Amino acid sequence: MPRSLVVLDADSTLIQNEVIELLADEAGRGAEVAAATEAAMRGEIDFATSLRNRVAALAGVPVTAFERVLARVSPTPGVREMIEAVHARGGIVGVVSGGFHEILDVVAPDLGVDVWRANRLAVDNGVLTGDVDGEIVDGAAKARWLQTWAQEYGATATFAVGDGANDLQMMGVADLGLAFNAKPKVREQASLVVDRIDLREILPLIP
Repeated sequence: MPRSLVVLDADSTLIQNEVIELLADEAGRGAEVAAATEAAMRGEIDFATSLRNRVAALAGVPVTAFERVLARVSPTPGVREMIEAVHARGGIVGVVSGGFHEILDVVAPDLGVDVWRANRLAVDNGVLTGDVDGEIVDGAAKARWLQTWAQEYGATATFAVGDGANDLQMMGVADLGLAFNAKPKVREQASLVVDRIDLREILPLIP
């Protein structure tokens, strides 16, 4: 029996929000960061450069803001049912995100995700410094994690689900790349486009 690995982006895919925008709201810079995020997801600017610039806008936000941000996170419709169905078929669900472990470490296990990777925010004396802590999870890293997990779990069929330009590399190395709630550039290059914002829509494609 085939063993499927389904790897999803987090922001605007696993969840309906862009977490960096929620964090930027805490700094009073939500609109500015939202515009920069949109440009990055359309592929108009290098993701790592964009992320560093957007994280810089978070300098001074207290870590206590994470709890408020988590309260605003909305899982994408159908996500729990999709994950349960993949597990019932013997599959694995991973998430690899240009977002942040500080939020994903709570959201991912609650939804039943098996493995996940994201960026970390640097903290000093209980507030964000405006820096990313460690290597940035960009498009190339997303592709590497999909391949790493496929080998680790012995997956015989791989699926990548995402919305932004930084998802294109992992969609390219997967057996099937699915554009979900996606920007035009991603819709053009994906194997298939899922228009309805419900993750149960991908289940007929997964053995």
